[in-house]
Amino acid sequence: MRKLAAIFTLFLGIHTSVSAVEGMWIPSLIDMFHSDMVTYGLKLNADEIYSTNQASLKDAIVQFNGGCTAEIVSDQGLILTNHHCGFDAIQKHSSLEHDYLRDGFWAKNFNEELACPWLRVTFVREIRDVTEDVLAGVTESMSSEKINMLIKENIAKLEEDATSNNSHIKAKIKPFNLGNEYYMLITEDYNDIRLVGTPPSAIGKYGGDTDNWVWPRHTGDFSVFRIYANQNNESAKYSEDNQPYKPAHSLPISCKPKKSGDFTMIYGFPGHTDQHYASGKLKFYMETERPARIKMRQKTLDIIKPAMNANQLTKIQYASKQARIANAWKKWIGQIGGLKQLNALSKKQNFEEEYMAKAAEKTDWKKNYYGVVADLNKLQAQNEKYELARAMFIEYFYVGAEIIRFSNDFEELAFSSDKLESEGKLDEAVNKLLRRSKNFYKNYNADLDMQILTATTPVYLEYTSADLIPDGLNQNWENIVNDIQENSVFRDSSTLQPLLENWGKKSIKKLQKDPALLYSMKLMNAYRMKVAPKYAAFVNEEEKLMKRYVGGMLEMFPDKKIWADANSTLRIAYGKLEGSAPHDGMQYLHYTTIDGIMQKYDPENPDFVLTDRFIELYKKGDFGDYLQDDELWVCFTASNHTTGGNSGSPCIDAEGNLIGINFDRSWESTMSDFMFDESRCRNIIVDIRYVLWVIDKYGEASHLVDEMNIVK
Repeated sequence: MRKLAAIFTLFLGIHTSVSAVEGMWIPSLIDMFHSDMVTYGLKLNADEIYSTNQASLKDAIVQFNGGCTAEIVSDQGLILTNHHCGFDAIQKHSSLEHDYLRDGFWAKNFNEELACPWLRVTFVREIRDVTEDVLAGVTESMSSEKINMLIKENIAKLEEDATSNNSHIKAKIKPFNLGNEYYMLITEDYNDIRLVGTPPSAIGKYGGDTDNWVWPRHTGDFSVFRIYANQNNESAKYSEDNQPYKPAHSLPISCKPKKSGDFTMIYGFPGHTDQHYASGKLKFYMETERPARIKMRQKTLDIIKPAMNANQLTKIQYASKQARIANAWKKWIGQIGGLKQLNALSKKQNFEEEYMAKAAEKTDWKKNYYGVVADLNKLQAQNEKYELARAMFIEYFYVGAEIIRFSNDFEELAFSSDKLESEGKLDEAVNKLLRRSKNFYKNYNADLDMQILTATTPVYLEYTSADLIPDGLNQNWENIVNDIQENSVFRDSSTLQPLLENWGKKSIKKLQKDPALLYSMKLMNAYRMKVAPKYAAFVNEEEKLMKRYVGGMLEMFPDKKIWADANSTLRIAYGKLEGSAPHDGMQYLHYTTIDGIMQKYDPENPDFVLTDRFIELYKKGDFGDYLQDDELWVCFTASNHTTGGNSGSPCIDAEGNLIGINFDRSWESTMSDFMFDESRCRNIIVDIRYVLWVIDKYGEASHLVDEMNIVK
């Protein structure tokens, strides 16, 4: 009996000590993992999490503008997401007269809420497994081209049939597990979204680049929007007649005390993971691709950040741009560090040996799967220069100096003006570019942009093979940059807009000779001719091999918990509220408090400034009903598997209540896009009680809190 008790105790200890759960699980398959969630503390039944027959948690979760996640928190369509997810909307509504980035914004009533007609939220109404229907008619004897064509035809028909009786919904079929499975997402967009409230950046972005991807964290990363609908509660474009949306479900908000070990669930739209990369691909990313992109972005950030700190207008103009550039830059640095510390490459190679050994056990397995690992790694080695060239083109053309990609928008107008006129489209094209230019120059600093172009061009040339760039660029790039700086009409609205407003032959000749436009065209043409075809062929072959590789995993390792990589579809991740010990001699607590904000406060460091009002409220100790053991929690960590796209996702407790808003991962966790490690991977969440305190006490917007269902 003593021996049996010891074995049971050992088993219990193993089960309870491993609290991080790898995977981003498809909600419609909830029955497959619900029981495991229950062992972690979940108290909801499966239908309360995902159901198409009754209201469930899924009905309170929306994709925010195609990139982030948001959650509905009132019966009047009020939604919460991250400050950085709403940042672009906040920036667009900001000016020197109304600097909402600096000062924050709180609508006191519906009429004061700010329209954001460019935003949308997307509901997932249903997720269907359509694998058999998509693969109907496919046989092993078919060529790859025939299979792809048949799959494409099947998908088109299934999507059309699913939406034929309802114009409000959309149907999109996506491949899962590298094309071994297919699911249809039935979705519905709502397009009248309005900004309701945002804290100042001193709260919403507290810590800035210094704390980004870092724990301990003290960022109030949230913003508040509202969904509007027509009189029938249906999706509609912006109209003053629209009314707040009435949701099928909104999340109650828990102000109850929390403790380490509590169940947590992240419900959202993770963007992209690559857990199945072969060792050759992972090595390329760790040693070549990521370092090159980091270096390129570093050049840009070294120019933008000092300029923002020196000038308030520049800060407004570049705040959103700088945040986007810096976010991936710092993430990639953490990824490389984490993968190296985890010995990820060795682990990947060890699994590949196990995979091949398993494949050798059966004749069919050996035929289908044994050589796929070697084929993948060989293919990678043969095509790395094209993959790197593509990555550097993206960084240079789309992330670097803005004048390059902006001028490229004028190619058709400059060189096909006669064609546009004959088709009756010329006036429309000119007016569209006039509107585009007005928006562009509102947030553009020409001198800053030219500094970026000068700094990033040598990096682009350093990492891109000479045979994959425009001829002669290596020898002539400085002359090109100087020519753009001195002669391009795109450097200033005062030179471009008159050309458009008085469009004619002189305008055409001027644009056709413009050095920025000509350079952008040379870059794009070189990419399209020299890189894109080779890269496309590489990806096509790689996808075939990866499908076979993952198919082998599913067949040969049936007991292995294999989850489908994130692909911007609705997923569930679960784990526990807990700290971590990622480094020797270091133990991270599972939460931070407002005291830590004051400890970091530094009026000389733009990342750690605070407003006078915040300091005043802190000194008064006016924390309302939001304290736990005389502390106001700001952020906490949990062991949920997350990635980009999970920004803004609700962190939900065992009873289905909102306890926080997911916004980041620790730096040690960023490698989880490629490999998850239960001992170190932690997501970072802003505590909902801190969110409520900021809305209620700081923003004096208690009417918003009154809308919510608060559980105490």
